[in-house]
Amino acid sequence: MLDTLTHYLAYPFVRYALVVGVLIALSSSLLGVTLVLKRYSYIGDGLSHVAFGAMAVATVLKLSNHLALILPLTVLAAILLLRSGQNAKIKGDAAIAMLSVGALAMGYLLMNIFGTASNLAGEISTTLFGSTTILTLTMQDVILCLILSALVVAMFIVFYHRIFAVTFDETFARAVGIRAGAWNLLIAVMIALVVVLAMNLVGALLVSALVIFPALSAMRVFQSFRAVTICSVILSVVCALAGILISILAGTPVGSTIVAADIVAFALCFLLGKN
Repeated sequence: MLDTLTHYLAYPFVRYALVVGVLIALSSSLLGVTLVLKRYSYIGDGLSHVAFGAMAVATVLKLSNHLALILPLTVLAAILLLRSGQNAKIKGDAAIAMLSVGALAMGYLLMNIFGTASNLAGEISTTLFGSTTILTLTMQDVILCLILSALVVAMFIVFYHRIFAVTFDETFARAVGIRAGAWNLLIAVMIALVVVLAMNLVGALLVSALVIFPALSAMRVFQSFRAVTICSVILSVVCALAGILISILAGTPVGSTIVAADIVAFALCFLLGKN
């Protein structure tokens, strides 16, 4: 097995997949703790469906660079979700459900009506659940992922204390002069960036697992925000690496294998954690 793994690691595309997997796992786990504590865990799933719809539109328009459309539309959706979630008439969970189902349905409809791919079902399945897409990354994809991931990590570290404040008590944060609305907006934009990145790794339907499972696992073992965040990052990176390597060796879908590794980690933390 070690010889087989060494053989695969000699190929640049495998190394690219590992680098991107680690970067995405790192970025998503940083925000996962905040989302879980704010009871906004489902936003990753909603935004991933929006990204799928945007990808369908980009495919229909035959854009050479799908990210040029997917990224701004997903960021816009994150902002709209934040605004509508503060609306008394449309609660946050209802807004996410509406946007999630609507974007997914419209994306699938557009690809069926205007799609020209010979294997449309296979293309849609790959986008939703992930497959070998991450093993076809180019150096340009890796550099883009590195830039966006570095941006997310840098923003989280620099604004850590403000993110901490709005995560636990927005009322107190406003009372001490912190613009909670602006920081919530920043968090939403960061989530959108992570979702767009994670689609290549686990697929649109499995993005939430990459964000939520490490955070929930870490919360079973630690109690402080800092400790939970650090543990979440470590678990997420380890599970991503294990999932990618196992999928390469066993020939299983990359996204599903990573999520399976996250589930195993959660089960272990659940058994070891404090009641």
